[in-house]
Amino acid sequence: MQVGLIGAGNMARALARGWGDPILCSDSGSGRARELVAELGGEALSNREVAERADIVVLCHKPYQIGQVAQDIRGSAKVVVSVLGGVSTAVLQTIYRDTPVFAVMPNTPVEVRQGTIVYAERPNDQAPPDPDAETRVLELFGRVGVVVRVPEAVLGPATALSGVGPAYQALLVEAQVDAAVRRGLNSALASQLVVETMAGSAALLTARGYDTLAVRRDVTSPGGLTARGLAALENAGIRGIFQDALDAVSATEDKGR
Repeated sequence: MQVGLIGAGNMARALARGWGDPILCSDSGSGRARELVAELGGEALSNREVAERADIVVLCHKPYQIGQVAQDIRGSAKVVVSVLGGVSTAVLQTIYRDTPVFAVMPNTPVEVRQGTIVYAERPNDQAPPDPDAETRVLELFGRVGVVVRVPEAVLGPATALSGVGPAYQALLVEAQVDAAVRRGLNSALASQLVVETMAGSAALLTARGYDTLAVRRDVTSPGGLTARGLAALENAGIRGIFQDALDAVSATEDKGR
């Protein structure tokens, strides 16, 4: 299955590296398409050439470019998948009237095949325009992570959790490393401890069915060190901070949609 990417920015690069196959790719003149093709193989082409030759076209361009890109590829693309924030399936269907369209929101860990891909499901009374195309799209993105189906009405907050999540996790690592350095650990050692603990905790939470309370109870003794640390985080308002962040990102997504 030949994949074509319209756009060669961060998400396009992450997806292409995760798939690891030669690709067809275009850009708006940045030269990134050529760089990506030089790394992975394939060809840097025009938008229309990508659409004509690809089995699935993935829209990775900037959302404001959607009209111009549609003029270039409409009528040539066989299947269109959008990873554009704030662009609904309804908008895609209006623009690409005679083409099966799908909306997904991957996050950057797709680069190492550990991504979370949020897939916008249609309402029960709206069958996908091409079930075979849907199967191929889900299989393609399933190669680079876990595909999570959500109603499109909650695609914004779902994306606010997974799409921006890697940046939040990186910030949490930085904050913990900075705190550890202040207490005498060197940065490399602190980074290793924090990141490996984060990875192990994620695996444990998955194995426990995402039961956060059970995992916390296993670590926390009454009045112990963990209890004191958790109390400090709660007193600092950690829950409110993440609520504010979710609201900020969701509001932007909702406005765009």
